Amino acid sequence: MKTKNRKIIFIVILIILILVLSFFFLNNEKQIQETNAEVVSNKKIGWGIKRNNNHEQPDVGSKNKELLESNNGITLGNKDEKVIYLTFDEGYEAGYTPKILETLKSNNVKATFFITAHYVNTASDLVKQMIDEGHIVGNHTPISLMSGNDIKIKC
Repeated sequence: MKTKNRKIIFIVILIILILVLSFFFLNNEKQIQETNAEVVSNKKIGWGIKRNNNHEQPDVGSKNKELLESNNGITLGNKDEKVIYLTFDEGYEAGYTPKILETLKSNNVKATFFITAHYVNTASDLVKQMIDEGHIVGNHTPISLMSGNDIKIKC
């Protein structure tokens, strides 16, 4: 009788183990995300500004301006409004970011930090702090930007 009970217990445990493992493997399959290449444009766009000598805002070009506006991007502010956009280039950061973040926080000032993929991988705690404290985090390259709300400091 003991041997029969042990066999039954063993079979029940084996069935439970198989069910648990099956559930685990079925739920952890990688999902494949498909994109439609016809929808995404790969047209190369030149970027730059045309400076002028009359103390007016530079010309970014109508196509660039249209692209930025359609994606809620900012390149030039309102020329009649006195606003400072505070940005930091994190492409070549030399260890000053923690102090900068501390100073910004103590003065209740928001800024935009332009970071590289390397910076995300090596300083992810600082990137998280930037986001948590309400700063905008942008891509260091001109290819794309990840931005939140427009941050303005009135002068």
